[in-house]
Amino acid sequence: MKIHKIYFVFIAAMGFNACSDDYVDVESEDPNSENFFNSQADYESALVAAYDLLQSSYINVMLGEIASDNTLAGGESATDVIGIQQIDDMIHTPVNAQLTDLWRWMFAGVNRTNYIMEFQDKTDFPDKPRVLGETRFLRAYYYFELVKFFGDVPLKVDQRFLFGDQFETERTPKAQVYEQIERDLLFAIDNLQYTTPDVGRATKGSAQALLGKVYLFQQKYGDAADVLDDLILSNNYSLVSDYSTIFENDNENNSESVFEVQYSDLEGAGFGCLQCSEGNVAVGFNGIRNYNGPLFDSGFSFNVPTQEVVDLFDAADPRKDVAILDINAFAAANNATFAVGFEHTGYYNRKYIARQGDLNTGDANLTNPNNYRAIRYADVLLMAAEAYNSGNLGDGQARTYLNRVRFRLGLPDITSSGPALADDIFKERRLELVGEGHHFFDLVRTGRASSEIDGFITGKHEVFPIPLEEILLAGNRWAQNPNY
Repeated sequence: MKIHKIYFVFIAAMGFNACSDDYVDVESEDPNSENFFNSQADYESALVAAYDLLQSSYINVMLGEIASDNTLAGGESATDVIGIQQIDDMIHTPVNAQLTDLWRWMFAGVNRTNYIMEFQDKTDFPDKPRVLGETRFLRAYYYFELVKFFGDVPLKVDQRFLFGDQFETERTPKAQVYEQIERDLLFAIDNLQYTTPDVGRATKGSAQALLGKVYLFQQKYGDAADVLDDLILSNNYSLVSDYSTIFENDNENNSESVFEVQYSDLEGAGFGCLQCSEGNVAVGFNGIRNYNGPLFDSGFSFNVPTQEVVDLFDAADPRKDVAILDINAFAAANNATFAVGFEHTGYYNRKYIARQGDLNTGDANLTNPNNYRAIRYADVLLMAAEAYNSGNLGDGQARTYLNRVRFRLGLPDITSSGPALADDIFKERRLELVGEGHHFFDLVRTGRASSEIDGFITGKHEVFPIPLEEILLAGNRWAQNPNY
C-alpha cells in the first residue's frame, strides 16, 4: 500500500499549531460531521491519512545519524540548514526549525490516530479490530518518536488535541507515555495478523518488533526477550541472503522488512511544504552534490559518513560497500563528476541516496521513491541478542542471534561473553544499521553517548529541547528540558 495524501476532514494540527496554508490546499469537512465514520471505507480513508505522516519522519532518520558519531551534517556550507548543523555540533537550542518540524509532524500523526479512536465506537464492521490495531500501532510509533527525541511530552488518548487545549495540557512523564505505548502495541499484537490486505500496513510482527524496542529502551530486558522471541519463532521473517540488494528500490518490502515506510515518486513537493512530498526527502538531502554520472542522481550532500565509521568495517565485511559510497573511487572508476560540499569526507550514505530511474516529479531532490526500512529483521535479532546479554538471560542465546546476522555475511562467529559480548553486539548494531537513523539513540540508551559524541553533555543532550514556540503557545507553563 503506497500511502497517498488525504486532505479531507483533517485539521492536521502540527503539535498545537494550525498547519500552513500550503498544506491544507482543499476545503475540509467538519471533522465532527455526522456524515463521516459511517462505513468501513470512512475508517480506512482516515487510517491512510494517519499513515501519511510516517513519510515526514525522514527528518527523524537524518537527525538520528547526524547527532551521532556516524555522520557529519555536510551540506553546502556551515549555514546550510543551520538547525541540522547545530545538532551535528551539539549546540542546538530550543529555536531549531528541524526540531520544530519533527515535533509538529509527529503530533500531527498522533492527532490523526486519535481522531479515529475518538469515533471508534460510531460504526461497527467485521474488520474493525484490524483497523483499530493498525491505528494504535501508528499512535505508538509516533509517540515513541516523540519520547525518544523530547522525553516528557503531552499525552492524549482517544481524543484529538484541539487548539486551546495547550492552555490546560501538561507534559506527561515519559514513563506514563511508555505505558500507553505498551498498551497500544499489545492491543495491536492481539488484533493484527502477520499478513495484511495491502503492502505497507502494520502487522502483528511490526507491533511485536516495536514493542521489543520500546522494552529495550526502558531496560525491560526480560519483556523484550519474550516478545522478540515470539516474533523470531513465528518464522514469518528471514534475512535476505544477498545483503547488497536490501536497499535497492526493486527489493522493497522483502522478507527482512518487518515495517517499512512507503514512499513514491508520484507526487512532488517544494521546500515550502516538505511534509507534502510523497517521496523520501532525506534521500535527496543525502545525495551527491552536483553529480553527473551513472547509477545515482544528484543531491545536497548532507549526512556524510565519517572516516571513523568507515574504518570500523573489517575488510571482509560486505556491508561496507552497501552502506558507504566512496565517491572518489566510484567517480574515478565510472568517469563521473561531483562537487565537494561542506565537511566533505569523501563518503555518502549509499543506502539512502538517490538512484536514477524515478519520475523526478516536482523537485527531483524531494521526490525520491526509496522506502525507509524502519524495522528490519536483522535489527530484531540484534535487539534480542542485546536483551539476552544485558538482562543476564543467557549469553548462549545472545550469541546465537548475533551470529545469525553475521552468518548471512560470511563473517566468523562471535565467541565472547559478558561485557565483551555486549561490546560486540553494540558494534554489530552500528555496522549493520549504519545510515538508518538508530545510532544516536543506541548510544544514549546504553550510556555511551558522552564518550562517543563530541560535545555531548551528560544531563542535557540525552533529549532534545522542546521547541520554544510550543512552550510559548502553551502559555509559557511548560518547563524546558534540563540545561537548554
